[in-house]
Amino acid sequence: MLINQNILKCLSFCLLFGVLSCKTENKKEEVIAEKKELPKQRPNIIFMMSDDHAYQAISAYSDRLIQTPNIDRIADEGILFTNASVTNSICAPSRATILTGKHTHIHGKVDNVFPFDESQMTFPQLLQGAGYQTAMFGKLHFGNNPKGIDEFKILPGQGQYYNPDFNTNDGKITVEGYVTDIIMDMTLDWLENRRDENKPFMLFSMQKAPHREWLPAPRHFKEYTKKSFKEPETLFDDYEGRGTAAKTAEMNLLTHMNWAGDSKLYPEMMAELGIKDVSGWDLEAFEREVGRMNPEQRAVWDSVYKPLMEDFKAEYANMNETELMKWRYQRYMQDYLGCIASVDENVGRLLDYLDDTGLDENTIIVYTSDQGFYLGEHGWFDKRFVYDESFKTPLLIKWPNVIKPGTTNTEMVQNLDFAQTILEAAHVEAPSDMQGESLIPLLLGNNEEWTRDAVYYHYYEYPGIHMVKRHYAIITQEYKLIHFYYDVDEWELYDRKKDPQEMTNVIDDPAYKDVVVKLKAQLVEMRKEYGDSSQLDQEILRKYLEARDNPDIETVPLH
Repeated sequence: MLINQNILKCLSFCLLFGVLSCKTENKKEEVIAEKKELPKQRPNIIFMMSDDHAYQAISAYSDRLIQTPNIDRIADEGILFTNASVTNSICAPSRATILTGKHTHIHGKVDNVFPFDESQMTFPQLLQGAGYQTAMFGKLHFGNNPKGIDEFKILPGQGQYYNPDFNTNDGKITVEGYVTDIIMDMTLDWLENRRDENKPFMLFSMQKAPHREWLPAPRHFKEYTKKSFKEPETLFDDYEGRGTAAKTAEMNLLTHMNWAGDSKLYPEMMAELGIKDVSGWDLEAFEREVGRMNPEQRAVWDSVYKPLMEDFKAEYANMNETELMKWRYQRYMQDYLGCIASVDENVGRLLDYLDDTGLDENTIIVYTSDQGFYLGEHGWFDKRFVYDESFKTPLLIKWPNVIKPGTTNTEMVQNLDFAQTILEAAHVEAPSDMQGESLIPLLLGNNEEWTRDAVYYHYYEYPGIHMVKRHYAIITQEYKLIHFYYDVDEWELYDRKKDPQEMTNVIDDPAYKDVVVKLKAQLVEMRKEYGDSSQLDQEILRKYLEARDNPDIETVPLH
């Protein structure tokens, strides 16, 4: 009887084990079956990029300042990256990194002084060679003949908001109107009239807005100059918890922002109030932008901005520094966000066209910026620092039937990754010397295949405009370790989870001793991996100082 009971127990165990084994195997098969594969059909790709569009000014990230329903559509129908970042927060270097998939010290465009290494391969060249039709409209910011592009109309340098010039395949043209609308007109005209229906396409639609000096379209003058925006908590930051770099940067809204070019105070009113042109190019900036308007545009501008400035002139003598700072913040936001209103409207035009024509079904749509931007946080405007507002950048991608709608991703991704991502999507092999990591696993939902948990950052343009010191950093989802060098030797550490506004440097806090040791070791290895070094830092610095002092060396405009 006892033997029979034991036999029954054994049989029961074996049966249970067999059932569990089957369930486990079935589960494995289900996981394998659920893993998404890259579609075999080559997609069309539209890469939309704005200039200095802060993630804080997209309502998919935050609705504190503005509603951007059209840009949000891309996130609603695709994926939103909350930790997307850049390798170097400045215009031309960022764009060169996007095109090459390499850090700035590799492709040569480390700042707005150094030239781009023209021997570098760009991903549009590879797509073009693989049979893609390519086109680019808008702002590139370096070079007049983009490699791998069949048709282009690009703004020279920074471009102008009103009646802009464009460099094209056939020479220079001037187009009447507002630049954001014009760039989208060109984009849609190409899609409608010159797209080869027998080829997949790679289309760049790259806006100048909302780059300084922030001139909105006439249709937004009245609406946005009447708006009032919530101030950031750190508008009056005293930088007590930070090092020398934050304390000496020249990005303060009150003391470093131009009065005419940025706040739109008329030059003659500056003279009446005794306000000096501190930058040396403030009055020139106003004339360059506002002075470019035709009589009809200027009349609309004056009808709104002149009374606004007359009111300020009347109050100026009685305003203290706090009131002036608050006024300048509101003026900044009114114009900056007014520019973004037009960007969002034009994103909507493109999305509607794709939907109406059915082109959306096999088209990847990317929306991003060349970097982030300060919108009064820490009392600042501009970018450059590795602190979050300028280090992080918006990234939204839509790919019907591939990306699950409404997905949010927190991985540490960078503009360094765009080239390899687009090449893999197009079934084109990426060169082995590209330094990013394809986002395709994250787009497909195969997140377990993502391998990187930290990114590298290096900013070079110092001494220079805004006086942000040279620094490099390693950043994870939890921490940010920064080394400022050249005329200082200072380290900073921020706990990104506990201190999201980065107000307190904890580099000397004993509680973070092990974190510092670990991150410094990782940073050494990361610099080796990416081909960066202290020796290279010094070589680039030497060449920068030589170029800066040599009037014969051509540079990209710094502001």
